[in-house]
Amino acid sequence: MDVFLHKVKGLDAFPKVNEDFYKRTLSGGVVTLVSALIMLLLFISETKSYFYSATETKLVVDTSRGERLRVNFDITFPSIPCTLLSVDTRDISGEQHQDIRHDIEKKRLDSHGNVIESRKEGIGGAKIERPLQKHGGRLDKGEEYCGTCYGAEESDEQCCNSCEEVREAYKKKGWALTNPDLIDQCTREDFVERVKTQHGEGCSVHGFLDVSKVAGNFHFAPGRGYYESNVEVPELSLEAGFNITHKINKLSFGTEFPGVVNPLDGAQWTQPASDGTYQYFIKVVPTIYTDIRGRKIDSNQFSVTEHFRDGNVHPRPQPGVFFFYDFSPIKVIFTEENRSFLHYLTNLCAIVGGIFTVSGIIDSFIYHGQKALKKKMEIGKYR
Repeated sequence: MDVFLHKVKGLDAFPKVNEDFYKRTLSGGVVTLVSALIMLLLFISETKSYFYSATETKLVVDTSRGERLRVNFDITFPSIPCTLLSVDTRDISGEQHQDIRHDIEKKRLDSHGNVIESRKEGIGGAKIERPLQKHGGRLDKGEEYCGTCYGAEESDEQCCNSCEEVREAYKKKGWALTNPDLIDQCTREDFVERVKTQHGEGCSVHGFLDVSKVAGNFHFAPGRGYYESNVEVPELSLEAGFNITHKINKLSFGTEFPGVVNPLDGAQWTQPASDGTYQYFIKVVPTIYTDIRGRKIDSNQFSVTEHFRDGNVHPRPQPGVFFFYDFSPIKVIFTEENRSFLHYLTNLCAIVGGIFTVSGIIDSFIYHGQKALKKKMEIGKYR
C-alpha cells in the first residue's frame, strides 16, 4: 500500500515549495492586484452573459402558403379631414377592398394637432355615389338631374332634387320619413355638410388591416365617394389639390417581437408646393421568433424605399399615400437559448487560468529583467 501511495505521490503535478524559499516583490504585488481586478470584471461579465439568453439566427426558404398578413398602422394627416380620408387595399390576386371601415379608429384634429373627436368607426363618411335618378339609374355626364321621390310623386314629371323636397312629397302623402339615411338626397347633403364643417381639419387614423400574403398595396387617399359624388364643395376643389403631408407614428406587419426595428416608425414627410402621390415600396421578410419558454411568434420584418410622384403630369395621379409591399422568399428564424452551466464553468476556468498564466509570465519577465539590470549595475559599480 505504501508503495502504491508513493507512486501516486510521484504523479503530483503541483509540487510544493517551502515557504522559506518564497520571495515577494513590489512588482509581483502590483501584477497580482491588476490580475485580480481583471478577473473580477471578467467574472461579472461572464455571469451576466450566463443569465441572459443568447439568440441564434437561421435562414430558411419560406414554404408557407395561404396565410394572412396583419398590417398595423398609426398615421397622422394634418391637412386631410377624416370625412374625405379612406383606406383601400388591392393585391395581385385581384382581391380589393375600398373604403375599409372595420378595425379602424379615426381622430379629428384641429390645426394645432389637438384631438377634436375620436370615434371607433369607419374611415370617411357614407359612400356617396353619383346622384340617383328617378328612373332608377345613376346620373351620367351631360344628363339632367331628376331625383326620385321614393313613391311620393304626384305626377310622372315630378322630381325631388333635395332632401327637403322628398320630405314635402312625403308630407303631402301623409307618410312619415322615418329613416332619412336611406334617402339618396339626404345622404348626399349630409356628406357635403360634413365636408364643409371639417374643412381645415386633420385626421389621425390607427388600426389594422387583414390582407392576403401576396404582393399588393394599401393606401390612404381622399375617398372614392368624393370623386364620384359630383358634389360642389369650392373649399375642396380638385384644382386646389390635397396636402398629403403625413407622419407615420407606427407601421408594422404582424405581431411585434423583442428587438424588432420598424424603419418607418416616426417617419415624417412634408408635401412641397405641388401635390402628388407619395409611395413607399416595402420588402417584407417573414420572421419566426421563439423565446426561451418555447413560445413562437410569427411576425415580419421589412425594409423600405420611398418615392414622390409629382401631380403636375397627365394623366394626373390620385393624391394619397401608397404602401406597395412584396414578400421575400427567405424566412428568418430567431431562437432564444440559454447557455449550459458546464459552458459557464468552462469559461470561468478559462478566465482564471488564462489570466493567472499571463500574469505569471509578465511577473517573471519583470522580476528577471530587474534582476539582470541590478546585476549589471553592481558590476559597473565595482569596476
